[in-house]
Parts: sequence; structure tokens; C-alpha cells
Amino acid sequence: MTLTIFLLTYAGMALGRIPGFRVDRTGVALLGAIALLVSDRIAPEAAWMAVSFPTVALLFGLMVVSSAFIVSGFYDWVARWVAGLPLGPRGLLALLIGVAAVLSSILTNDVVAVAMVPLILQLALARGLNPVPLLLGFCFAANTGAAGTVIGSPQNMIIAQGLNLSFTGFMAAALLPSMLSLGLIWGVLALVYRGKWLQAPVAGAAAPSFIPFERLETAKAALVTLVVVIAFMATDWPRENVALGAAAVLLLNRRFSSTDMLAHVDGEVLLLLGSLFIVNAAMAATGLPQEMIAALRDHGVDLAHPMTSFLTMGVLSDIVGNNPAALLLTPYLPRTDPELTGAALALGSGFSSNVVIFGSLAGMIVVQTAQKHGVTISLGEFSKAGIPVTILCMLLGAGWLLFLMGA
Repeated sequence: MTLTIFLLTYAGMALGRIPGFRVDRTGVALLGAIALLVSDRIAPEAAWMAVSFPTVALLFGLMVVSSAFIVSGFYDWVARWVAGLPLGPRGLLALLIGVAAVLSSILTNDVVAVAMVPLILQLALARGLNPVPLLLGFCFAANTGAAGTVIGSPQNMIIAQGLNLSFTGFMAAALLPSMLSLGLIWGVLALVYRGKWLQAPVAGAAAPSFIPFERLETAKAALVTLVVVIAFMATDWPRENVALGAAAVLLLNRRFSSTDMLAHVDGEVLLLLGSLFIVNAAMAATGLPQEMIAALRDHGVDLAHPMTSFLTMGVLSDIVGNNPAALLLTPYLPRTDPELTGAALALGSGFSSNVVIFGSLAGMIVVQTAQKHGVTISLGEFSKAGIPVTILCMLLGAGWLLFLMGA
């Protein structure tokens, strides 16, 4: 029974829905957890204990920090600044790729995509530029750039918490290839979209609506973020306590209501993770995952090997999603060389995310936002650039891991 519910839950993760019903990935995960609870396959106390409070608290706290930049108008200011620079399309693409990577590595890629993608789209249409390569560049860079830090993406936080990785150790192992990937993204998009940078302005396109830029509030959020990063790097304080403390400081605000800030916290992601913690714990209690890993090892497939975990994470991320893949693999990996293992998982997840639209939340945000503004990005259009980007980035990641293994 537990195995059946587990398999059905992850099949729903892979499909992104339950056929015939309007249930998305979060709903699938929640239904799986409920089914295990009501069928007594996991006790309520065990389910509660299965949810990793440090991981959920860390993600929640950092979401609140990022929301402070949204309500203060920082993302809107960045979008206007980029759009106002006297750059050609290729230069603008390069700048957007850099902005996406830097912001995502500090403020979590999915939140950055939600805030920035609508603005980039509207500004591109207003300037008579083809928005597709700009949006794809931003999306691809948000995924690969986020792979370089603990706080770059939810799956990185899961990996770092699960393997007990230090902020600096994780960054030393993953940041360089994550930054090198940006040049590959620019090169592929510049080649694929050569001669396709301009288009006629869209008739009736709405002018961008910007949130007023609050310098003082942005400065406050930036200072809090700096303190968080320093605390992560220089102290052994629990990361979840640091993130929650930062969230508390920013929520205690005379300018913005807590409701406004919490509106930008992605509660669905938190619910998805909590539900999958329960599903995975019930499955682990059966002993089947451990037996499967032992059987694979007997047949020469050792998940403890960094290259194997890198490729496995890459494949799983494009099937069930980044966060579920991280939750599924991390508990069963060795702690003998955690930084190398963490880099393999983070790079495998971040570098493989651009094959298809549903490979990442950022990809779905880009496509859905574009559709709302009358710009269609089909699966073929997305993958035309996404597949070569992914192949090159995965080769880069594999080469980097081989270098670390030989060092």
C-alpha cells in the first residue's frame, strides 16, 4: 500500500497533475501525504517529525527577505535600469543573464523570476524587441546561477540542510561552474536567435506598471540580507534561526503591512515540501529504498559516486521536479565528502532544468507570464535553445566534478 501511494505520488509529480482533475503538483503531494495518514501507513506523530523544520523555516525566512525587495520596488527599479541602458539586443541579453544569476544566487531563483519576468516581457514589447530570447536567457541563468549558493534555490537548501553543508564549502564547490554556465547560455541564445532580435511593437500592449522605488526600505532589506550572508559564512548559528530572525526584522515594518509581504511567500512550495517529507518518510520506513540502493550498488550503479549522483539528479529533476528530486535522493547519499556530493546534486539539478518548460518553476513562470501578454513560447521553442544549453552545462558540470575528484 505504501509503495503504491508513493509511486502514484511521484507519477503525479512527473505528469504535473492528476489526469482528469485540476490538481497540480502541490495537490498531488498533499493527497499522497493524506492517503498515507488516513490509511495508517504513517502515524500522525511520525508524519509531524518527518517534516524538516530547519529546511522549511530556512526557506520561509528567505522568502520573506526576498519579498521585502518586491514590495520596496527594488526588482522594478532593476528592470527599468536595465531597459534604460543604451544596449543592443545581445548586450541586453548578456546583462539580463548576469542580473538573473546574481539575484537568484542571493534571493532565491523562483522568487526572482516571479518578480522580474513580467517586467522584462513588458519592457521588451515596448522597445520592439523579440522577448523570447531575453526571457529564456533570464530563465536559464536563474536556474544555473542559483546552483552556486545554498540560498539560490529551494533544492539547494534541501541539499545543504540534508548533508549539513557549510555556506562557504557549498559555494567553493559549486559557484565557479555555475558562473561559467552564463557564457554558454549567452552563446547558445545569440546563435539560435541571430537575425531574430526585433519585432514590430505589439498593438495595444500595456505599459509596464512599476511599484514605486523605496530607497530606505530597499537599503534596509539589503542590510538584513548582508547580515544573513555574513552569519551563514562566518558563524555556526543555525541557518533557519538566522533566516527567521531576518524575516522578523523585516516584517516589523512601519511602511508595509505584514500581509503585503507574506503575499509574496510561496506557500504552495512550502506545502509541497512538507507533504513530500511525509511521503518519503513513510517509504523509508518500509526499508525498500535502502534495499534498492544496495541492489543497484551490487549491479555497479553506486549513488555514492559524485558522477552518478550528478546524472541521477539531473534526470530525476526533469521527471519529477527539482525539489522532489532533492528530497528523494539526499537522505540516501553518503556524508564522506559532503561538499563534493552537494555540488554534484546542486549542479545536476540546476544545469538540467532547462531541457523542457516544466523542468523548473522558473520555466513555467516564463511561459505562463508570456502567454498572458499574448506571447507564445511553445515546448519546441523552449527546448530548441534549452537542450543545447543543458548539454553544454552538464558537460561543464561533469568536467568540474572530475576536476574536484582528482584534486
